[in-house]
Amino acid sequence: MKLTLIGHDDRYAVEQLQMSLFPEGTEGEALSVLHRSPVWLTASARITLNGKTVTASRRLKAAEETVRLRRRALQQSYYLAAIQLLPSLPAWGALAGVRPTKITTKHMLEGGTPKSAGKLMKDVYYVTDDRIRLAVDCSVSTVRAARLLEPADVSLYVGIPFCPTRCSYCSFVSRTVGKKTELLEPYLDALMQEMAVTGRLLRESGRHIRSVYIGGGTPTTLTSDQMARLLDAIHESFDLSRCLEFTVEGGRPDTLSEEKLRTIFRHGADRMSINPQTMEDHVLRACARPHKAADVVRAYHEAVNAGFKAINMDLIAGLPEDTVEGFKRSLDTVAALNPANITVHTLALKKGADLFEKRVTLPSAEEVTEMVAYANETLRALGYKPYYLYRQKYMSGSFENVGWSRDNLDCLYNIYMMEEVHTILSLGGGGMNKVNFSDGSLRRFHNPKFPEQYIEMIDDVLRQKEEMFALM
Repeated sequence: MKLTLIGHDDRYAVEQLQMSLFPEGTEGEALSVLHRSPVWLTASARITLNGKTVTASRRLKAAEETVRLRRRALQQSYYLAAIQLLPSLPAWGALAGVRPTKITTKHMLEGGTPKSAGKLMKDVYYVTDDRIRLAVDCSVSTVRAARLLEPADVSLYVGIPFCPTRCSYCSFVSRTVGKKTELLEPYLDALMQEMAVTGRLLRESGRHIRSVYIGGGTPTTLTSDQMARLLDAIHESFDLSRCLEFTVEGGRPDTLSEEKLRTIFRHGADRMSINPQTMEDHVLRACARPHKAADVVRAYHEAVNAGFKAINMDLIAGLPEDTVEGFKRSLDTVAALNPANITVHTLALKKGADLFEKRVTLPSAEEVTEMVAYANETLRALGYKPYYLYRQKYMSGSFENVGWSRDNLDCLYNIYMMEEVHTILSLGGGGMNKVNFSDGSLRRFHNPKFPEQYIEMIDDVLRQKEEMFALM
């Protein structure tokens, strides 16, 4: 849809909302206008689609203008026009961002209540009641997690961007090693250097690690000996005496064994992620995952036997060849294992994923809606509660990914990373450092994306860490 602006240049704010409301390739025209007078700022929108033209407007006092309020008025006017053309009300209303809970969290951290946060989402952003409940519940967990932090606290992400094979829906920057593992050792050598320098900088700055997350890729692509070496280096480089949580993302069960799980647990990790994505074998094949559902169950029990009490399991709604009944069976099977966390993703097709390139047939938006609704209802009934969520661009039906937790076993790292309530230090290829400064601003510092680049540019990576800490 063609978008024209008059009287303002806040294109991103309006365009992102337009993309979330109308499918890619929609033929139509939209006009977003901001008119200023001595007293009022009036935002108006006009949208023409299929021969029908609709309009709407919102205004605020000129003396009260801020960037945030001006953009809100522009989005509200566009939304109020758009809903006259849509078959149903969008679940997230006039919100277009990937982190809708930042609004409710900010409100509650500033003294608001869950009830007043819900009213804000309804009256200002037109969010539906079920999504309001999701957002507010997640913000309750975020506020609790934020109150565990002190000003000098940080979280640590260690990236292992390797997988044994690539899943068809994956667009992450990750090297598929197969039987070619020669890159792993030089990568670990470079990573150890970054760990040593970052550990020194943390000690010199008086900062403390509150959560550690080893992610990927698939970190358990490493052998048991390589994993032991990595974990030993983490303990040598960092003081983890104040660490509240240590997660290793196992991901695929075909990379896990009881020996490897025991090695990880003995080295201090207390959370493990074992991600089936589906428990339907034919769907696993369609996603190019070489394991079977039985392997997931085996790996889960091995993790329990190794000592893990906090285990996360991921499912994806909307995978190729899946059905509503198949997704329900997957959810029921995973829930019967009684993991601490179940994360329900909605398939997001991105460039770089095989499924995106092949344009395969996927479950319809209506089927995905039924899958997500079943997950929400079932998990709540079983005593799980939502503790973090985020949306993605190009996600099926504009849904969201939701992490569910039981017994207050929220993954703190997921909350800290998504809600950006404190600094995240990232090590390894593809790492993104999110630094919260004392003035409330946030800056991102990127490591080289690919393992080869990371190894070659390790001296630049170390210099950036020094510069970053100097700014902090």
